[in-house]
Amino acid sequence: MSEFREMRRKRQQLTDADSIAVLQKATSGTLALLGDNDYPYAVPISYVYDNGKLYFHSAMAGHKVDAIRRCNKASFCVIEKDDVRPEKYTTYFRSVIAFGRIEIVEDEAEKRTIMHMMGNRFNPNHDDALQKELESGLAHMLAIRMDIEHLTGKEAIELVRQRGGN
Repeated sequence: MSEFREMRRKRQQLTDADSIAVLQKATSGTLALLGDNDYPYAVPISYVYDNGKLYFHSAMAGHKVDAIRRCNKASFCVIEKDDVRPEKYTTYFRSVIAFGRIEIVEDEAEKRTIMHMMGNRFNPNHDDALQKELESGLAHMLAIRMDIEHLTGKEAIELVRQRGGN
């Protein structure tokens, strides 16, 4: 038996490829960690997805950093579509949740690579400006990597039907 539960409404489950496409398209989501006094701590954050991993950056200290150092299990939720249909009392949605292990990257070469990916994702084709930013700020930032162990995506049944699903 898997340590992750199966989706109850399987007809609405996105394929792995569709879930990855959502992660590649979106630019932010909500990172959920085990916070202070075992309270859930969910924080909106920008990210980059690459090859089964999610990458984030952070200040050197704070609630998020403390939570990551205390427990390396995390989930990350992205909402790609959130089309409220008040006349039908529903929402046409598409979302993805990734579960995995998260850690602060200590290796300087990997940290630099992550920061380059993030910079190029949010400000592409500005290599000189990115290089200057990294030279002045890299020592004051943390790079964070989440290795995805389980990925699940779901969309509204109405979207499934629009695509010709049951």
